[in-house]
Amino acid sequence: MAVKGGPADNRTRSIVSICIVIGLCCFFYILGAWQKSGFGKGDSIALEITKRTDCTILPNLSFDTHHSKQGSSGDLVSPVKKFKPCPDRFTDYTPCQDQNRAMKFPRENMNYRERHCPPQKEKLHCLVPPPKGYVAPFPWPKSRDYVPFANCPYKSLTVEKAIQNWVQYEGNVFRFPGGGTQFPQGADKYIDQLASVIPIANGTVRTALDTGCGVASWGAYLLKRNVLAMSFAPRDSHEAQVQFALERGVPAVIGVLGTIKLPYPSRAFDMAHCSRCLIPWGMNDGLYMMEVDRVLRPGGYWVLSGPPINWKANYKGWQRTKEDLEAEQNKIEEMAELLCWEKVSEKGETAIWRKRVNTESCPSRLEESTVQMCESTNADDVWYKKMKACVTPLPDVQNPSEVAGGAIKPFPSRLNAVPPKISNGLIPGVSSEAYQKDNKMWKKHVKAYSNVNKYLLTGRYRNIMDMNAGFGGFAAAIESPKSWVMNVVPTIAKIATLGAVYERGLIGIYHDWYGLLCLNLVPVKLLS
Repeated sequence: MAVKGGPADNRTRSIVSICIVIGLCCFFYILGAWQKSGFGKGDSIALEITKRTDCTILPNLSFDTHHSKQGSSGDLVSPVKKFKPCPDRFTDYTPCQDQNRAMKFPRENMNYRERHCPPQKEKLHCLVPPPKGYVAPFPWPKSRDYVPFANCPYKSLTVEKAIQNWVQYEGNVFRFPGGGTQFPQGADKYIDQLASVIPIANGTVRTALDTGCGVASWGAYLLKRNVLAMSFAPRDSHEAQVQFALERGVPAVIGVLGTIKLPYPSRAFDMAHCSRCLIPWGMNDGLYMMEVDRVLRPGGYWVLSGPPINWKANYKGWQRTKEDLEAEQNKIEEMAELLCWEKVSEKGETAIWRKRVNTESCPSRLEESTVQMCESTNADDVWYKKMKACVTPLPDVQNPSEVAGGAIKPFPSRLNAVPPKISNGLIPGVSSEAYQKDNKMWKKHVKAYSNVNKYLLTGRYRNIMDMNAGFGGFAAAIESPKSWVMNVVPTIAKIATLGAVYERGLIGIYHDWYGLLCLNLVPVKLLS
């Protein structure tokens, strides 16, 4: 988006605005055309939206270029390209996560579970069809607990995870009791335990990362505590787990900790979590813990629940030797010490560490021989970059009590406050004034969008994607418990803004736009 305000920038802003309006129109039109039932008045509402949403005449919006030499906005309209439906066998096709292609890659370090996109000759140019009988998901918060069977017709988890209360099949719906492998009594009680140590209630913790999330019940129950969790899990034998999460209205993507860096900026999350996620934290010289350290905000918390914590009491149930589990926990403890994480709690099978707020408060980090520091000058340049066994440096501070990179306000104050990355001049060419101007612009645009579609802010649309998020102004303008936004920053963007998006208490991801993220915005996915 434009930030300087000159004629070229006005034209850019006009183009972006027009694209967004066209995108929303198409989104609402497709949604109306495809949705059937399952929302009570789903059919009539979808039909009414289609009638009222005129994608050619928008009387409430004016996107004139404000400079006559370049022509009018009408010159920017191009012919609409139509795509045919893919064959039914592609119902679950996700281009860069195709199971058949995945098996051709090395098994070492989960490489085959990572994102591998097909070559040009194998790319599809069609609309992936929804499952037969697909219906509109239940509205939030009902969707957290119930998903229509037709939308995700896979029963394997109801058998394999039956005693752990992940998901149960009941007639024509799946029910999600909120359980998990490490919290069969429910995510709420488990989160209460965490909240006795971690400041979840006061807005200090707003963004969380859940590695190996399963059906994302941890993230689902954090939402009512005003915490947004970015949950991910690989597409494995339980390939439906991420789709279950999205059908529930919970943020989630297909992903794995393998050989490449996570597609998130450094110092993004207030909390990271692993509940028996089967990640070998002590292996590869602590590589995966170093990656968690990179994305964890100074002062943030890491939660490890399950093996090898409290191995003395559980080794028989885990069917592993005492020696094996003891060695694994010792490696984790040693790496946590090298990373300067302070262990603040260990109760039952759950341990919690806290990352130091800066290097000055970490005496061992000051000893250069203790740990290898990464040499990259841009810690946010992560797209398809290999993970390395090194620690990402923190920004310098003036005193031991200062938070590296700048202190973040509790949520919701941080939503519209100037992010430290901007106020400290870490995003080239972007000033605090430009950020505030962008905020005002998006509030104005969202108001106009809601005039075009009366249902935009009602909770009718739960999962929303901003395909070119900038500073997250669109997501901030519609922020409410009724919906969530995946803020996508394209890898070709001239400036990296995703770090500022996270500092606002929003979530997002880098993407190169070959194939869409696994988001059920509408029951079709456009592949191009």
